[in-house]
Amino acid sequence: MPRTYLKKAKLTATSDASDVHAMVQTILADVEAGGDDTARAYAAKFDKYDGNIILTPQDIAAATMLVPEKVKQDIQFAHDNVRRFAEAQKSSITEIEVEILPGLHAGQKAIPVNAAGCYIPGGRYSHIASAIMTVTTAKVAGCNHITATSPPRANVGVAPAVVYAAHICGADTIMALGGVQGIAAMAFGLFGLPKANILVGPGNQFVAEAKRILFGRVGIDMIAGPTDSLIIADGTADPMIVAVDLVSQAEHGYNSPVWLVTDDRALAEKVMALVPDLIADLPELNRANAAAAWRDYAEVILCDDREDMAATSDDYAPEHLTVQATDLDWWHHRLSCYGSLFLGEETTVSFGDKASGTNHVLPTSGAASYTGGLSVHKYLKMVTWQRSTREGSRRVAEATARISRLEGMEGHARSADVRLAKYFPDERFDLGAGTCLTAN
Repeated sequence: MPRTYLKKAKLTATSDASDVHAMVQTILADVEAGGDDTARAYAAKFDKYDGNIILTPQDIAAATMLVPEKVKQDIQFAHDNVRRFAEAQKSSITEIEVEILPGLHAGQKAIPVNAAGCYIPGGRYSHIASAIMTVTTAKVAGCNHITATSPPRANVGVAPAVVYAAHICGADTIMALGGVQGIAAMAFGLFGLPKANILVGPGNQFVAEAKRILFGRVGIDMIAGPTDSLIIADGTADPMIVAVDLVSQAEHGYNSPVWLVTDDRALAEKVMALVPDLIADLPELNRANAAAAWRDYAEVILCDDREDMAATSDDYAPEHLTVQATDLDWWHHRLSCYGSLFLGEETTVSFGDKASGTNHVLPTSGAASYTGGLSVHKYLKMVTWQRSTREGSRRVAEATARISRLEGMEGHARSADVRLAKYFPDERFDLGAGTCLTAN
C-alpha cells in the first residue's frame, strides 16, 4: 500500500543550498597563498576577532577557570564514556597475518594518521560535545598531533567549556579560528602546525564545502549536510516523548529535517497537535530554528505495518534513528540504513549527541545508506604487507608473468621473469601469455 503523508515537507535539506563553492574556493586559495596573516584577516573580517589564534597554556588555564565545576564533571563523564566506546572500537580491529602459500605471508596492519584536524562548531551553539567526540577518538586512535579549532567570538574568544573539553580530551593545539579559514589553517599547516592528514567534525555549509574541495589533498570524515532524525513509533509509544524528541532535533537548525514514521494514526495526530506548543516554549533562537524546520522540512508518514515502517526508514537512511515500538530485537535486526540507532524510550538521540558514548558525527542526507559515522577507524589506515621466501614466490611469479603478458603489461611480466631466472637458474618456465578463448 502507498505511504500516507499526514504532513509532507515543502523543502528538502538541499532545497535552499546556495552555491557557496566559489566563495569557499576563493578563501582557501587566499589562505594558502597568504598564510598566517591572511587567516588572521579572515578571522577579523568574519568573527571580529583579533586575539591569539593559537591558545597559550595561560589562555587555556583562564578558560578553565570560567567553567563551573559541575560542568567540568559532566564533560569528564561524557569524555570517559566516549573514550571507553572508542577503545572498544579500536580493540575490535585485528592485525592479521596469513600464509597464503607455503613461504608466502601477507597481512594487514592498522596505522594511525600522523595529524588530525578537529573542527568544533561555535556559531548558533557552542558544541562542547563535538570537541569530546572528535578529539577523544583521534587520541584513542593514536594520532601523533591533534589540532582542535573553533570559531571565536568578538572580545571573548572560543567558548571556555569548548576549550576545556578539547584540552582534557587530548588536543595538542587549540585554535581560535572558525569557518573556512579554520579548515584551511589545519589543512595547510599554518601557525607552525603539522598539515592535517584528516579533517573531521561537523560545521555549516561553508565548512562542509571546504572539506569537499580539500578532499583528496587530505582525508575527511564525511561531507555533512543539515542534521536529520527519524522516529519510528507504534501505538505503544508515548506521544509526548515522541513529540519532545522530534522538537529536540528540529532545534539544530531551520533546515534540519525530522520525520515520524508510524502505523498508528491516533498517535501521529496527537504528536502533530503537541509539537507547536513544545516549539513555542523554547528560547528564542531554538524556537525560530525548530519552527522553521517543522514547518518546511518535517514529515509524518502513516504506514500499514511494521515491515512498511522499516522499509520507509531504510529508504530515508536517517542520520539518527529512534525506535519507540514493541519487539525492539526485531527492529534491531531488521533496520539497515542509519547513522546511529536508538532503541526504546529509555534512550534518545540527545543522549548520543552529548554523553552516552557513541559518536555524534554521523552521515546525513541519506549517506547512511553507504557509510557510518566518525569512529576510531576513520583515523586509521588499514594497510597490507607481504613477505615471501624464494620458493614461496615461484608460483606467484609464474602467474604474474602470464597474466601481465595477457594484459599487455610486459614490464610487469619481466619483474617476475627476472626473479624466476635468478632464483631457479636451472629451470625453464612457460611464461607466455597463451591464448584467451571467449565464448560465442
